Amino acid sequence: MSGRPDSGTGPETADSEAAAGQDESVDPLAASDDPLDESVDPLSASDDPWEDARRARWTAVGTGAALTLAGLAAALLRLTRSAPALVPAAYAGGAALCAAAAVLGSRGRTRRALWLLIAGVMVMALGDQFD
Repeated sequence: MSGRPDSGTGPETADSEAAAGQDESVDPLAASDDPLDESVDPLSASDDPWEDARRARWTAVGTGAALTLAGLAAALLRLTRSAPALVPAAYAGGAALCAAAAVLGSRGRTRRALWLLIAGVMVMALGDQFD
């Protein structure tokens, strides 16, 4: 930000923004660097785009791995019981989609990984409906 008003704003807007800036500069204790301060949200988006991308990759990998394990466990449980063959196949197929999403997430393709996770869970839910 350059500190000057946008071209579409009038002088009264610029004056009110300047007054708001002066109000913030009057109180030196308003912005605290204390790590125990509850007004600072540690889960807020950081200013570093690389950190956001790294967090998205780890989230995609972790979620994909967890859903893969859940789908494989459900497929194995359904194989031991008298269920139609389509049920464990649907769980295993959904688990395969979630595993592919984990791989894509680790390579930075988080948007595609998200869609594969959604598709994998939907396939597993379809297997649950067949049960």
